[in-house]
Amino acid sequence: MSNRHHLPPISVVILLAVFLSPSPTESVKTNLEPGPISRFRDYLRINTAHPTPDYAAAVNHLTAFAATIPTLQIRTLYFTTPDKPLLLITWPGSNPSLPSVLFNSHLDSVPAEPSKWLHHPFAAHLSDDGKIYGRGAQDDKCIGMQYLEAIKHLKINLDYTPLRTVHISYVPDEEIGGFNGMAKLVESDEFKELNVGFVLDEGQASVNDEFRVFYSDRTPWNLVIKATGMPGHGSRMYDNSAMENLMKSMEIIMKFRENNFDLVKAGLAANSEVISVNPVFMKAGTESPTGFVMNMQPSEVEAGFDVRLPPTVHPDLMKRRIEDEWAPSWRNMSYEITEKGPILDYMGRPLITAIDDSNPWWSVFRQGVEEGGGKLGKPEILPSTTDARFMREKGIPTLGFSPMKNTPILLHDHNEFLETSVYLEGIKVYEHIIRSLSSFDGLLKDEIKVEDGALLMYIINN
Repeated sequence: MSNRHHLPPISVVILLAVFLSPSPTESVKTNLEPGPISRFRDYLRINTAHPTPDYAAAVNHLTAFAATIPTLQIRTLYFTTPDKPLLLITWPGSNPSLPSVLFNSHLDSVPAEPSKWLHHPFAAHLSDDGKIYGRGAQDDKCIGMQYLEAIKHLKINLDYTPLRTVHISYVPDEEIGGFNGMAKLVESDEFKELNVGFVLDEGQASVNDEFRVFYSDRTPWNLVIKATGMPGHGSRMYDNSAMENLMKSMEIIMKFRENNFDLVKAGLAANSEVISVNPVFMKAGTESPTGFVMNMQPSEVEAGFDVRLPPTVHPDLMKRRIEDEWAPSWRNMSYEITEKGPILDYMGRPLITAIDDSNPWWSVFRQGVEEGGGKLGKPEILPSTTDARFMREKGIPTLGFSPMKNTPILLHDHNEFLETSVYLEGIKVYEHIIRSLSSFDGLLKDEIKVEDGALLMYIINN
C-alpha cells in the first residue's frame, strides 16, 4: 500500500504556502518582493545538508515563490515518510496531449565544515566582488531557483504560454543515492500522468566560456573483497595467507587503475570515459587494547573500493574480471558488489541519451542554448552520478546541464560559490531553453511516452 499523500486542491495549497508558519528549524523568512539574487540567497540559507536536511523549509520557500507566478500548479508528494517531501510544480501547456518537458533539481546538499570556509556555508554571504558563498550554490540550488525565475519572466513579463506542459521536480535524497526521491517518483502513477518526453537535470560548472552538457553518467559500484587464509604466529610463512591473497589482488587492481589513469593523463580519454577504481577502506588484524596484536597473522581480511563504470562498459564483463582476476575463489577470496542504481535501461541498453539527429530534443535544446547567447562544449559523460539515470532507465531522453561558465568546479568543496553575474545569465539561458523546448511543434518521430511502466513508441504528427 502506498503511503504517499496529496495536499488539498491547488487553491488551498497556494493559501497554505503563503500563510503557513515556517518549520522550527527554518532560520530564514522567504523574500517574495526582492529580486532573483535575494531569493537565491534565501534558498541557500536553508540548511538542507545531510544527515538532517530541512526539506520542509526548502519546500515552503519554493512553494511560496511559485505561488506568485500565475497558472502554476503545485503538488507535494510523500512516497516514503513525512520528512521526505517531493515537490512538483506544473506550468500547463496549451496542448497537454503532447509529451511534456521536465526540469529536475534536488533539494538536499552534502554536509559542510564551517571551520574550513571563508564564510559560514549557510549564511549565503555576498562578497564585494559579487560571489555568493553557500553550500548548494553550484550543486544544485542554483538551477532550482533559475527554473522558477525564468518561468516568472516568461509568464509575467512576456505573457508567454507554452505549447507543451512544463514540469519542475524538486526531489529529496539525491546526494545519498536518490532511492527515496527520484527513484520513487519514476515508478509512481503520478509520473506516468506527467507524460514526460524529455528531461533536463543538473550538470557541472565549466572553467571556460562554453557550457557543459552531459548525455550519460558513470554508474557507481561499492565493491568489497574478502580473503581468508591460515592464521598463525607472526614469525611463520604460509602459502595463501589472508593478507598475502589480498595484497596480490591489490597489486592487480592498482595496476588496472594505473593503466586507466594513464589514458586520462595522456589526454587519450576523459576521466568519465574510463573505469575508475579507488580503495576506500581496509580491515585486517587482531585488535588489542593498545592497537593490534603484532605477532598474529589474521585469518580474514577485507578491502573496499569505489568503482565507477562508464556506460560503454558492460557490467557482466566487469563482474567477470572481478571474479577471475581480482577475487578468484581458488585463492580463498570472495566479493560483494552493491550496485548504486541502474546501469542498463528497460531494454538492456546503456543509459545513454542520443546527441545527434536521431534525438529531436537534442537539436531543440541546443537551439535554446544558442538563442540565449550560450555555446555548448563537446558533450560529455558525467564522472559522477545524478538522478538522470532513473529517467534514462525508463528510456526517456535526459541531459545534464547547469549554465555556469568561467566558474571553478566547487561542488562538494569548501567555499562553494557562484558569481551573481553567472547566476543571472543562467536565468536568461533557461528562459530560451524553456521556450524552445515547450514551443516545439514539429514532427517527433519515436517520441517517448510512459504508459503502464512500459515505453510506447509512437509518432506525433501535428
